[in-house]
Amino acid sequence: MLERGSVSRADRNAEDRAQLLVGEASQKWVLRNVNWLKSFIRIFLGIVWLIDGYLKFSPGLVDSFPDLVRSVGDGQPTWLQPWFNFWSSVTTGNAALFVYTTGVLEVALGVALVLGFMRKIAYLGGIIFSLFIWAIPEGFGGPYGPGSTDIGTGIIYSFVFLSLIIINTISGPSKYSLDFSIERKYPFWKRLAEFG
Repeated sequence: MLERGSVSRADRNAEDRAQLLVGEASQKWVLRNVNWLKSFIRIFLGIVWLIDGYLKFSPGLVDSFPDLVRSVGDGQPTWLQPWFNFWSSVTTGNAALFVYTTGVLEVALGVALVLGFMRKIAYLGGIIFSLFIWAIPEGFGGPYGPGSTDIGTGIIYSFVFLSLIIINTISGPSKYSLDFSIERKYPFWKRLAEFG
C-alpha cells in the first residue's frame, strides 16, 4: 500500500525533474543562439541610437536646448545646483555646438552598433556617453520626490552596454559583425573589438 505522503513526494520529484529539463532545453536554446541574440540586441540598440541622433538635427532643438538644461536643475537638491548651473551657462552660449556634437556622436555610435564596428570602443564609449546624458539633460533622472516615477533612460542604456560587454566576454567574438571580418584579415583588430 502506498502512503499518501510518498506518492505526493514522488509526484513532486517527477514534476521538479520535468521543470528542470524544460529549463535545460531553454538554456541550451539560448546558448545555441547566443551569437544571433547578442547581434540582434546590438543592432536594435544601434537603431535606437541612430533615431535619437537623427532627432538632434530637428529644427528648433538648438534654440530650446539651453532652457531644457536649465529646467533640469529645477527642484534638484541644493548640493547639485552648481552642477546644473555650470552646464546651463556652458550650453547657453554654445547650444548648437552641444546639440550637433551630441547628434553626430549618437549617429556614429548607432552606425558602429549596427555594423558591429569597433565594438569594444563603442560599448565603453556608449556607457560613458549614456551616463553623461543621464547626468546633464536628464538630471540624474530627478528630481526625486513624491511624484517621481522614473530614473531616466541614460542609466538604463549604460546597463545595456554593460550587458553587451558581459555577453561578448563570455560568448567570444561576434560572427555577425564587421569586426569579425576585419579580425580574420588583421588579428590585431581584436584589441579594438573584443573583450577578454
